[in-house]
Amino acid sequence: MFTGITEAIGEIKQITPQEKSQQHGLCLNITAGGLDLNDMKTGDSIAVNGACLTVTAIYPDMFTVDVSRETLNCTQNLDQLGTRVNLEKAMRLSDRLGGHLVSGHVDSVGEVIKFEPVGESVLLAIRAPSSLLKYMAEKGSITVNGVSLTINQIEGDVFSVNLIPHTLSMTTLNELKPGFSVNLETDMLARYIARLINVYV
Repeated sequence: MFTGITEAIGEIKQITPQEKSQQHGLCLNITAGGLDLNDMKTGDSIAVNGACLTVTAIYPDMFTVDVSRETLNCTQNLDQLGTRVNLEKAMRLSDRLGGHLVSGHVDSVGEVIKFEPVGESVLLAIRAPSSLLKYMAEKGSITVNGVSLTINQIEGDVFSVNLIPHTLSMTTLNELKPGFSVNLETDMLARYIARLINVYV
């Protein structure tokens, strides 16, 4: 479980195909980007651009994760060498919940429609798959590339968020441009409520 508050920005430095796997997954070596790895061990979970992955090896300034074909099919850019990624270690039960409850299970990929400065902030508009719209609400939570954000507006299949200077400086969201793809995870509470309504109402 995560909060959607990015702790560091890493970079995918090496990609190795898992040839023994029937699913043809990948093994990634990712730089820690200043993330403290001293309290981590193999088997721990880490969010990489919003995708929950399992740490398989730890080095002084780098760690390794395995990515299944299913995860690669549901996400964007985890198979691109040199990609800068938002990193967050799994939360402890004693941690402050600064963002919202994030599972690290990416729902789908969205497309950036707008990335426009508004004063010191940036307006980010994203076209989401229609299957996710029922889980979104204005002033509700959304995770974009692992970053917890608040939805300002929804028009059709496009939602918009406001990126403040702090978010822009601490995440890779400042690198987005129209046409870029992003990993999306909707609010898990909204998913459960929708499920209950569909089944029992």
